[in-house]
Amino acid sequence: MYEERFDKRKFDELRPIEAETGIIPNADGSARFRIGNTEAIAAVYGPTEVKPKHLEKLDRAVIMCKYDMMSFSVPDRAKPGVDRRDMEIGEVITNALNRAVMVEEFPKSMIGVYVYVTQADAGTRCASLTAASMACADAGLPMRDLIAAVAAGTVGDSVVLDLTKEEEDYEGGTTDVPIAFLPSKNEIVLLQLDGAVSREDMKKVIEVGKVGALKIYEIEKEALKRRFSNESKS
Repeated sequence: MYEERFDKRKFDELRPIEAETGIIPNADGSARFRIGNTEAIAAVYGPTEVKPKHLEKLDRAVIMCKYDMMSFSVPDRAKPGVDRRDMEIGEVITNALNRAVMVEEFPKSMIGVYVYVTQADAGTRCASLTAASMACADAGLPMRDLIAAVAAGTVGDSVVLDLTKEEEDYEGGTTDVPIAFLPSKNEIVLLQLDGAVSREDMKKVIEVGKVGALKIYEIEKEALKRRFSNESKS
């Protein structure tokens, strides 16, 4: 029985969140998203000319995403450089952004997205995707909506929102489900499963994740409003 969370949160409670945009002056768009002890920074460049040329698409922009977890982001220092997991998460972010950004508005061009995890305590792909979404909006790219992402799952026999590393490693059994939404479209753009879960519990996990993602969505919008409000005053 998992009756109390390690950090004393309610089962449906998010960790403390910080979000800001426009943090990298030389980028076309940038953002920082922190949830608990997990932090991701994203920078967006483009649209620009496609390089290498053979990747060019005649009817839309190509999104190229590089994801990297900094070696100092975890207690046991990660190996420097990009590994298979980094490439997989880069693909996950790219696929989700292709659903959010109106890539058809920029044929024969490229949008570069660079995401770096500076601190990791579970939920890194969700934090990275949320940061990347805000950075795209900060760059002024036309979007169907922002992406709001969070991990939900089961710890023992309890459905929980926004797992920590301690919960991922819980000996009583854990299921981790990263979920990302386009809220205004009520569309899921990321749904992954690590572990085993019943059909009924999976429905509960998705519903808990959706409620949490909507709260993150409001925080994203507020961060962007602050950014453009400050620009209009200066």
